[in-house]
Amino acid sequence: MSKDNLQKKAKHILDANFNEDKGFTIPCEGLYPFQWNWDSGFIAIGFAHYDSNKAKREIEALLSAQWENGFIPHIVFHNDSDTYFPGPDFHLSKLHPLASKSHRTTGMTQPPVLGFVLKEIYDIVDDKEDMLNFIKQNIDKVFFNHQHFYNHRDPNQEGLVFIYHNWESGTDNSPIWDDIWETMDPPNYKFERRDTTHVDAAQRPTNREYDYYLHLIEIAKAHNYDDAKIAELSPFLVQDPLFNAMLIKSNEALIELYEMIGDSEDKISTLKAWQEKAITRFNEKLYNEKLGGYVHYDLRNEKQIEHLSSSSFAPLFSNIPTKEHADVMVNTLIKKFGGEDRYLCASFDPESDRFNPKKYWRGPIWINLNWMLYNGLNNYGFTDIANRVKEDSITLIEKYGFYEYFDSRKSVTEHAGYGGNNFSWSAALLLDLLKD
Repeated sequence: MSKDNLQKKAKHILDANFNEDKGFTIPCEGLYPFQWNWDSGFIAIGFAHYDSNKAKREIEALLSAQWENGFIPHIVFHNDSDTYFPGPDFHLSKLHPLASKSHRTTGMTQPPVLGFVLKEIYDIVDDKEDMLNFIKQNIDKVFFNHQHFYNHRDPNQEGLVFIYHNWESGTDNSPIWDDIWETMDPPNYKFERRDTTHVDAAQRPTNREYDYYLHLIEIAKAHNYDDAKIAELSPFLVQDPLFNAMLIKSNEALIELYEMIGDSEDKISTLKAWQEKAITRFNEKLYNEKLGGYVHYDLRNEKQIEHLSSSSFAPLFSNIPTKEHADVMVNTLIKKFGGEDRYLCASFDPESDRFNPKKYWRGPIWINLNWMLYNGLNNYGFTDIANRVKEDSITLIEKYGFYEYFDSRKSVTEHAGYGGNNFSWSAALLLDLLKD
């Protein structure tokens, strides 16, 4: 498919998935019928290339559901749909006294991308003045979100925030979490899955995995989504390198944007203090010399979870590693993930016995992680491997379509696109990758 045709197709997908009445974009038809937090950030980057009004509406729709304490939830249920479980009646966000009064949401969040998304869309659009005015109207809400994380999700005041649910990581059923599931024995819940009516069950988490997911939500609900109680009681308490890298990248972007806007010295100095503490601690606590990359930290059991995943390389995007660490990480990436028989970059270590190239976050390639990796590698001057990540991403979409995730094995040629089709962030980020 030519570049022009790919771009046309990508725009068509984004426009078809956009809800004109409510001003938000679904990730894809059927499987994900609501607004997802980090999806919307990436989607706004795509819209910025050809419809800045939709990019702004996307962000406004997400921020319209921000809680009174600054929290931005991972799903906003703007509309009714029976094609997704668990829905608003299960999550019951209203249990938290400061939850949004205007929108039903979940009581968890997702990687905080909005800060750097605002900077990305400012850099993309032609009308800088208009976009800067939009940013002025909304930037404090994003700052307030970051403040919430450092005040309520950092019990040790070390600059690293925790997630209490695997869905907050964005990498829902990663093999990383298997070690935590072994410490838990949730009940067998009775529920009706909706995702497996749209997608082959072999590509999705198991019912038993859903028991763990629902149990973590039940614990949070029992304490009205109170972060302090969750920190005290949840068996799942993790400092995630992807999540914290996104927060650090968004802090960096907010500093740049506030400097453009002016009159924000207090916020800039606060952001710089967060950054200094966060980056120092990130490198001390999450880097694993033996594996040659960053790993997750199990805060409940006070130990690193020693597995490599695509999240291990996200810190490159956020300018966190030293040059020495970056050199080691790229060597790890090429050696473990980058064999000639593979596309880059599988979402989990292909050499692990837990690797599954078809199953959601247990091995397939995701375009959003590849987009970050491409930009991160370029940050450090690794242009050849960056271009390989970019070309692999474009090739997969060209060959198989705008799927949610893809097989990393070059030997698999049929049906190597998995999950939802006509997937919004795959379309949005392809537009950005094709911009040069």
